[in-house]
Amino acid sequence: MLALCAMLSMNSCIKEEPLNAECDIEKVTLSVDDPESVFYQLTDITKEITSTTTLIEWEVKPDADITNIIPIIETTPGSTVSPASGVAQDFSKGSVFYVVTSQDGNWTRRYEISIKHHIEPVVNDVIKYDFENFELEESRNKYYIWYNLLEDGSKAYDWASGNGGFQLSMGTAAPVDYPTVPGIGEGMDGTNCIKLTTRSTGTFGAMVNKRIAAGNFFIGEFDITSALKDAMKATRFGKPFTSKPEKYMGFYKYTPGEKYQDKNGKEVAGMVDNGSNYAVFYRNHDDDGNEVFLYGDDVQTSPYIVAIAKVANMHAATEWTAFEEEFEYHKEVDEELLKNRGYSFTVVFSSSVNGDLFEGAVGSQLMVDKVRVICPHKK
Repeated sequence: MLALCAMLSMNSCIKEEPLNAECDIEKVTLSVDDPESVFYQLTDITKEITSTTTLIEWEVKPDADITNIIPIIETTPGSTVSPASGVAQDFSKGSVFYVVTSQDGNWTRRYEISIKHHIEPVVNDVIKYDFENFELEESRNKYYIWYNLLEDGSKAYDWASGNGGFQLSMGTAAPVDYPTVPGIGEGMDGTNCIKLTTRSTGTFGAMVNKRIAAGNFFIGEFDITSALKDAMKATRFGKPFTSKPEKYMGFYKYTPGEKYQDKNGKEVAGMVDNGSNYAVFYRNHDDDGNEVFLYGDDVQTSPYIVAIAKVANMHAATEWTAFEEEFEYHKEVDEELLKNRGYSFTVVFSSSVNGDLFEGAVGSQLMVDKVRVICPHKK
């Protein structure tokens, strides 16, 4: 009788355990008959999806057959996805939209999977970043994200920021009070620019000894799930790049905050904050074909870096001030590897140069506009 009661009690506990409310895609693998005819690198077959991503994109070889590709989709435990994982799709007709429903049935999240033929993005010798295109992030509607408009009118979300991490500690903040926001109408010619401000992370930030959030903005991805456990791995820098950058230039304003503080929140007398601004060109696979990314702890020191253009001094400037730096190359560029998307490129801005260490001055503000990357002319 006691055994029966114990069994009934155990079953009751199992039944009462709450169902999972998460509804995320965690990984997508594309199944094709001949991967080498489709992908530039075999590691491109699988993508790990960060929690802030809803647009999942592949660029494949120009002559690749994308009419019969099978997405294998892994979601959070207990959730379901529609259309189902493992069903072939014709991506030549455009994106396919997936809806993930949580185990408890109360939450859904919509994803777009896009597979497009690669079109050489560098058609002349100047790449322009003017930061004109932005919107509120779809799933939380709390902070701004940026995109580039492609020739076909679609959006490429190549830029990222640490806004998602700030949302964890200051969830009640208005979008304009986040560290990275658009400078609407504040650009050089009355258009928009990017505006980065070092913010306090409040009581929660103090509890985890991450007291400030520098405004940061970069080409790459931000993984919100790593923001607390390993902040350096939350920023994943770079996107594939098929030209050899030669010069990096643009305009900035910078106002340091009043009180510089160390990571423990103590004021450092005499220390004046300054901004950070650089561009990095690196090899995105090792000699064994394994994918390489740069993170917060090696974005300027990784052995896979080929060239860096760094603005050495980002001190106070109340008027728009020009910067211009040549790329300093440390290694030769393999032209065949370059053609096959074997290199990546990132641009990185921060309102506090030591913001990755959670040191800086609250209120430090960096504004950037009209950034240009000069590359060899392509006919």
